[in-house]
Amino acid sequence: MKKRMLLVIALLSLVLIAATGCGSEEKQTLNVLNYDIYIDKSLLSEFEKANDVKIKYDTYATPEEMYIKAKAGASNYDLIISSEYMVERMINEGMVNKLNYDNIPNYKYIDETFKNQPYDPENKYAVPYFWGTLGILYNKNTVDASSKSWEMLWDQNHEKRIIMMDSQRDAFAAALKLLGYSLNTVNEDELDEAKALLIKQRPLVMAYITDGAPEIMIAEEADMALVWSGEAVSAMAENENLDFVIPKEGSNIWIDAMFVPSNAKNQEMAEKFIDFLCSTEATLKDIDEVGYSTVQTEALKQVDEELLNNHAFNIPKEDIDKMEMFRDPKEFIDLYTQRWTEIMAE
Repeated sequence: MKKRMLLVIALLSLVLIAATGCGSEEKQTLNVLNYDIYIDKSLLSEFEKANDVKIKYDTYATPEEMYIKAKAGASNYDLIISSEYMVERMINEGMVNKLNYDNIPNYKYIDETFKNQPYDPENKYAVPYFWGTLGILYNKNTVDASSKSWEMLWDQNHEKRIIMMDSQRDAFAAALKLLGYSLNTVNEDELDEAKALLIKQRPLVMAYITDGAPEIMIAEEADMALVWSGEAVSAMAENENLDFVIPKEGSNIWIDAMFVPSNAKNQEMAEKFIDFLCSTEATLKDIDEVGYSTVQTEALKQVDEELLNNHAFNIPKEDIDKMEMFRDPKEFIDLYTQRWTEIMAE
């Protein structure tokens, strides 16, 4: 009798374990790929609780790294946030699904200025997330920024006190604009000139990094750094000796966008997450965390006056008018990659 009872108890335990296991397997997972330090992490748990979903959050440093991860397809990302030129490339290669905007009602809050852009002219594939520019974060006590030129990054008085991005398109953008060329050029002579300029700069550079420049600048361990505008906003808030200049030769205007890759397994939930991030409440939290310029009209009305007065956040129109958006160079990307490899090998 005891043996029979023990057998029954054991069987019941197995049934309970199996049932519990099935329940956990049924919980949805949303695989998200984004730049590091580019979201208020509390929003992840907030969305998880509201939608009974587990978010697996992965990060990358540059759009090129993102492309490699997405191309490999090992993680089957459901949602990716990245730069417009790489979104364009992936659309051209059939790597992005069309969106169902019925699941994204908050899309109505996206400023019309950021819709119908060249990377997605009919707004079929991507929803803008943040926007900004590329410029120079500098220490007002050690750097003369009166020239307002990219030439500042080649000033020999700041040897080993200059930080450059470990990002081929951004580094080339500074050199190309200084030379008066398009940052989308595929002219090999122009690219060779830019390459020579970047090689000439190498002895002056403290480090080539993607993340971490703002912290170094806040600690005043460097004099200037090539950064994205949102990084400048955050750094200037931490150290009053820092300022940001958008060079007079012009710069890049970028739009980071949210999209669903073609191998996604949970598109509807990804679209719900996009909609959540487009809400005014979530956008305000994100702005407070990352400092980048918003595409969300209602959130912009609610940001504080100090932020609105920051020229790295509320970028002046006269600067915007001289900016250029990165485009997908298609097969010509190898022209950039080859030269960047040669620069780094010097």
